[in-house]
Order: sequence, then structure tokens, then C-alpha cells
Amino acid sequence: MKRLAVGPIITPEYSEWWVKRINDNVPGPSQENSPSIEEHLRVVPSELEIIKQDFEKRNTELEKKIEQIEEEKMNLRLDVDVQKLEADKLRKGKNKAEEELDSLKTDYKKLRLSMRTARLEKTSEQWREEIREERNKSDRWERKFQERQGSCYGRSCGSDSRGSRSPTSIGSTG
Repeated sequence: MKRLAVGPIITPEYSEWWVKRINDNVPGPSQENSPSIEEHLRVVPSELEIIKQDFEKRNTELEKKIEQIEEEKMNLRLDVDVQKLEADKLRKGKNKAEEELDSLKTDYKKLRLSMRTARLEKTSEQWREEIREERNKSDRWERKFQERQGSCYGRSCGSDSRGSRSPTSIGSTG
């Protein structure tokens, strides 16, 4: 091997190449760090193409967002319509209930007035109690009458020597 040593012509890259050389063969690139052929042959997009791709991507995202917002808007409109229908239904029900309440109040006032005029302000239970009391009074009077009839049988019942009362004085004791 012959070597020519010239000072300024030898560069550091040449010296490195000379050291890596094996048996006068020029070393190829190392397979460990080298890119694959597909990567090496890949077309690098221009700046305009990159901007165009970013724009299309952003445009697609915005279109999806617009669709979602329009769908939400439609759902909200439907919700508003449902709420309006329910409010109308409740308002109608309230008006009907108020009308019925007013009607019942009027009917109640008329009934109270008619009860006052007929003096029927007692409840059915009060009437039953009053009827019971009157029956009891009637039964007591009848028993007393029967007792007087039995004790007066064969005698005159006007005045008695034993101090019995006359039938006219019986009603004064209850």
C-alpha cells in the first residue's frame, strides 16, 4: 500500500474514512441507523401541501362540530316544544280546577243558605242522636203511664192517701 502524505489535502473526513476501510474496501453505511428504502424514497410534501392537509383536517373537525351543534339545537327545540305543550296542559288543568272550585264554592254557599232557611244545619249524626233522645223520652213516658195504669187498676187515681201524685203532676219530674 502506498500512501501519499500531503499535509493540507488530508481532511478529517478522509482520515476517518481511511480508518474505517477494511481490506481496501469502502465501507457501506451501517444497517443499524440507516433508514429503510421506503423512508428514503418517501416524497416530502411541500409547505403548501402541509398547509392544505392541515386546512382539510381542521375543516373536517369543524364540520363534525357543526353537525353536533345542529343536532343539539334540534333536540333543544324539541325539548322547548315539549315544555310548551306541558305548560299549556298544566295551565288548562289549572283553569279547569279553578272553575270547578268556584262552582263548588257557589254550590256550597247555596246549600248553606238553604240549610239555614230550613234550619237543617245539624249533621245526620246529630239528627240520629236527637231522635234517640226523643224515643227514650217517649219510652219513659209510656212506662210511667203503664205503671200508673197498673197501679190505678180498680182504684181511683186522683189523690191517694199514701201521697201518690196525680197523673197531671207526673210530667213535672223527668
